[in-house]
Amino acid sequence: MTPRFDVTVIGAGAAGMMCAAQAGQRGKSVLLIDHVAKLGEKIRISGGGRCNFTNLNCRPENFLSQNPHFCRSALARYGPRDFIALVERHGIRYHEKTLGQLFCDDSAQQIIALLRTECDRGGVRWKRPCKVAGVSRGISTFVVATDQGDYETGALVIATGGLSVPKVGATPFGYQVAEQFGLPVVPPKPALVPLSFAPELLAHLGDLSGISLDAEVHCRTGRFREALLITHRGLSGPAILQISTYWQDGPARDPIRVNLLPDAAACAALRGKRSSRMQLPNLLSEYFPQRFAEAWCRMHALSGTAAGLGDAAFKALVDGLVDWQVKPSGTLGYNKAEVTLGGVDTRALSSKTLGATGVPGLFFIGEVVDVTGHLGGFNFQWAWSSAVAAAEAL
Repeated sequence: MTPRFDVTVIGAGAAGMMCAAQAGQRGKSVLLIDHVAKLGEKIRISGGGRCNFTNLNCRPENFLSQNPHFCRSALARYGPRDFIALVERHGIRYHEKTLGQLFCDDSAQQIIALLRTECDRGGVRWKRPCKVAGVSRGISTFVVATDQGDYETGALVIATGGLSVPKVGATPFGYQVAEQFGLPVVPPKPALVPLSFAPELLAHLGDLSGISLDAEVHCRTGRFREALLITHRGLSGPAILQISTYWQDGPARDPIRVNLLPDAAACAALRGKRSSRMQLPNLLSEYFPQRFAEAWCRMHALSGTAAGLGDAAFKALVDGLVDWQVKPSGTLGYNKAEVTLGGVDTRALSSKTLGATGVPGLFFIGEVVDVTGHLGGFNFQWAWSSAVAAAEAL
């Protein structure tokens, strides 16, 4: 006889475990399936091993989607304070790093243990490693075929994540299930990802790997002021990871505009050095690391002193630092991406329940959905919020 459960969750990551735990504690019989042996690997490696589990400043504006209003309902009903209360109930110490980002004081493993404990409290039955061969729909239930047998379930929750970090088991399974049941999928792309330079730009800046600069970057509607890091392949650092999502989001890739003098006082001070007799690399090294100042001057064929430049040339020098237009050649791909942009089209889902509007009993939560947060704990909060929204509807 085929075992039957009220709910089967496929994917034991952040969203999957949270949903299974909540559903189980609401009295449902729950089966949680995952194809990898190690539990919560993406959680474990997050936040430098300390898991940036939410952000105090989480708002719908911190998320990208084809429907930017879709995330509002779930976030309003289960927000950062709700998950913080759960963290505190488990005695996990945490701290705010910057910009509302909350991290465990000790280890990301504590968040995995929290979720495991909550699942156990809900009587969740685990199957892992367990490979799902396919799912099918009956008259009132779904059948999940696995390498350990078939399971019948009243509701099916897909929490398999996106394509980012394939080394810990990312697959396109969730998108395939959506397409099987006729749900559209917004083409996925790597997001929160370092960007690569074209060879001609690498020739000037490629040897500056490791230099970090305070910068304000913007592209389309995204604007961020954080650290920018030059790498041997291009640009990284929080500012670039943030803006990479906006650069990717759309049919054409606009240039990324970088203000390397975001501090107004510093910018005004440099403009006031028009008559300086310092060599230009030395003058710029008052505002930037020496190696960067020298490379910038070489890249723009600048030599001599500020006083030796004409008014227009000196203005162009400063304006170029304030509005450096960068055209990346691409991204470093899913191996280096924090999350996935795109996913199951929200037009096919209920914003209240995360259920497929045309397929009763089928739900999609977390990263597999076309909702992508900024860097800084927002994607974990979407995992918690979307998981609870679905659990309440099961």
